[in-house]
Amino acid sequence: MSYASLEDLIERAGQDEILQVADRDEDGTPDPDVVAAALQHADNTVNGYVAVAYAVPLTVVPDLVRTWAVSIARYFLHRNGPPDYVVNDWRFAIASLKDVAAGKLKLPVAENETPPAASEDGRVSVAGPDPVFSADRLEGWL
Repeated sequence: MSYASLEDLIERAGQDEILQVADRDEDGTPDPDVVAAALQHADNTVNGYVAVAYAVPLTVVPDLVRTWAVSIARYFLHRNGPPDYVVNDWRFAIASLKDVAAGKLKLPVAENETPPAASEDGRVSVAGPDPVFSADRLEGWL
């Protein structure tokens, strides 16, 4: 599940702009692969920052995240240089994501979507099965 959709891009930018930047074969419709690549890049960018504080991918997409994903995807759709207002939206999205990663901004997540456990010193811990290769299991092999 992507954090944003073609419909979200059209709602934010308008049909004309999306056709200008995503209709590379000039058939009158946005190219699905071009849009999908931009949305995937946006998802990867969001996840890269948000993963510091939350389990990703987010199962419920807050409106803030959708807005940031749209801004990032829109920025990358403008392959010949985005206009200033698109660059400003992208910069705001990246700055906001940095704030999430730094713990300055909290996402409105559902109760079942909790951040990963953190220790008292701020390190993230992960629970899982015992490691396959450990010093005890390799004893005698080294």
